[in-house]
Amino acid sequence: MTRSGSDSVTEFRFVLPQRLEASGPPEERGLLRDSVKLLVSDRGNLVHSTFHDLPRFLRPGDVVVVNASATLAAAMDGTVDTVGPVVVHFSTELEGGDWAVEVRAPGPVSGALDSVTEGTRIRLSRGAVATLQEPWPRGSTRLWRASVDGVTDVAAELLATAGRPITYAYVHERWPLSYYQTIFGRTGGSAEMASAARPFTHPIVTDLATSGVVTAPILLHTGVSSPERGEPPIPERYEVPEHTARLINDRRAAGGRVIAVGTTVTRALETRATPDGLAVAGGGWTNLVLSAGRPARVVDGLITGWHAPGASHLMLLESVVGAAAVRRAYDEALARGYLWHEFGDSALLLRR
Repeated sequence: MTRSGSDSVTEFRFVLPQRLEASGPPEERGLLRDSVKLLVSDRGNLVHSTFHDLPRFLRPGDVVVVNASATLAAAMDGTVDTVGPVVVHFSTELEGGDWAVEVRAPGPVSGALDSVTEGTRIRLSRGAVATLQEPWPRGSTRLWRASVDGVTDVAAELLATAGRPITYAYVHERWPLSYYQTIFGRTGGSAEMASAARPFTHPIVTDLATSGVVTAPILLHTGVSSPERGEPPIPERYEVPEHTARLINDRRAAGGRVIAVGTTVTRALETRATPDGLAVAGGGWTNLVLSAGRPARVVDGLITGWHAPGASHLMLLESVVGAAAVRRAYDEALARGYLWHEFGDSALLLRR
């Protein structure tokens, strides 16, 4: 990783070797989910471990906050008369039954199509037809608000029967939806897996509880990412339950830390955080973009995967632990051969 005249991660540039892109689940590499590598950065001090040892790096009184959103089979083949075959990524359910969608060319190396316009009709499975209405959110060059005719419930009638998990070029095979679920997923709604929680197992949760570390849920339904364009995160629906907010505030007041499992949890909690660091229950849509200019107020550390060069997620990591810690962790992960993306290795980044 290199630096260019600034300590901000926005100036970091690094080349991710193809050999460090995890192309399939660790189970297909002969590992258990919790056997992936774990790099611990505790106020900049680095320790190499494996994920099943996570409990020994946390303290009694800490709160581990998880995302209870389950992953949808949100990719589907379609046809546009003027274009030919396309792939539709169903990103987010909107009011009135519409969906935010991304229309891509088929094939492993692709991106959002520029050849679709307002009024484009996409023929889907089961006789359903999606019609593009307008860019979503306003000004977007990638996502569209689409109405879907021919089905009443898109998630239940269309995606559950004819969809498949969203994948990108580094994933070389199609894996079952079960590989894209976490043990915490209860409510379907995420276009892509909240992958920071993927290595968690029930024995790990039991070990955490035995050592005095509690887990608490939030809900944030992830939208479609933009790996080719590196755009800021799109608006996403979330909910922070009352009992989770209360638990966070009680534990923090007693000296415990709030450990967010992933960028989704961090975004939800920080959307509801007060300037003096209290968690507030509530929900809705979040447009929050965390960065050095808007540092984390509630989250004291996070468990996360490894993010691609230029990803806005790096700014979020910086908001929690600072640019120097992010830079040092990424340099070490590259040097030690950690694997990237949703099927890769993990990091525990702590600021106190």
